[in-house]
Amino acid sequence: MRAFNFSAGPAAIPLEVLEQAAQEMSDWHGCGMGVMEMSHRGREFISIYEQTHQDLKELLAVPDHFKILFLQGGGIAENAIVPLNLSQGQGVDFVLSGSWSQKSFSEAKKYCTPSISASAQADGFHHLPNPSSWRLNPKARYVHLCTNETIHGVECHELPDLKALGVDTPLVIDFSSHVLAHPVDWGRVGLAFAGAQKNIGPAGLTLVIVREDLLGQAMAICPSAFDYSVVAQFESMYNTPPTYSIYIAGLVMQWLKRQTEDDLSGVLAIQARNHQKAKLLYDTIDGSALYENRVVKANRSVMNVPFYLKDERLNELFLQGAKTQGLLQLKGHKSVGGMRASLYNAMPLEGVQALVGFMREFERKKA
Repeated sequence: MRAFNFSAGPAAIPLEVLEQAAQEMSDWHGCGMGVMEMSHRGREFISIYEQTHQDLKELLAVPDHFKILFLQGGGIAENAIVPLNLSQGQGVDFVLSGSWSQKSFSEAKKYCTPSISASAQADGFHHLPNPSSWRLNPKARYVHLCTNETIHGVECHELPDLKALGVDTPLVIDFSSHVLAHPVDWGRVGLAFAGAQKNIGPAGLTLVIVREDLLGQAMAICPSAFDYSVVAQFESMYNTPPTYSIYIAGLVMQWLKRQTEDDLSGVLAIQARNHQKAKLLYDTIDGSALYENRVVKANRSVMNVPFYLKDERLNELFLQGAKTQGLLQLKGHKSVGGMRASLYNAMPLEGVQALVGFMREFERKKA
């Protein structure tokens, strides 16, 4: 039986996708070559790119006035590329909800004047600051929000309405770790970016979905390959894109379109399944005398569930026992310790059932 991989990223990919990619490794659809060998301008790869683009647009219901861009560099690079494109060297507002938004804030200092509008650092990033408490600058070029913090396990379940908060400022979201896990309210978003390696496919691909009216504002120092207007003009082909990562992402999207749950399909089906998985794990933690989760319940992440053993002397024994049961990559991030189970789309319900079964038996034996 294949092990269950709870890694936060690079993360699990659906087995169906891996098997199809293996079959097509040396010869894609009888064309005599594999995807890694194709010219990015050849008709074979162009067909892959166009299908992936269309599937993403359909799955996330991306409006026509947004551009979908395929770039490289990951979410870390976007921490520089976004201010290079949108800040014009001026003020930008940041909501600090965890480690990733902290990194974004620090990087932005090189290109603009960022301000902290709200922060949860004082309580160890165990909650998301309520939007009503945000101190927003009406002249800010944009507001940056990481909508799911993988390390601290904090998620924004409803995007803020900045206009209702009194500012007409574009909202930039880093949705790397829960992209394609739920619908997006595009009426509240100016730009969304995501590294693919958590919920879409292998590392190497970065998605940027940007409102058209925000294009053409890049600073003069912005490299052409990262100028959103240039990338949009050349349909993500200004330079050689990460072709194989796009191909795998396309297979994942086709897999996602096939998913059903009751009378739901696609993203809505996977959202329902993800909530079922998360509820099972959180209920197990909350009902335990050994395990705890420290995040405010309303802000708990569906994708990334950090938890702690109240007796930390048992940590290594827990991890060793989990590994013998085929439960992998459960060690928490080094900055916070403990454990972390990432429940991305590719994690089946059976994997979470196996995890909670092990957790209950481990607690029984150590009681």
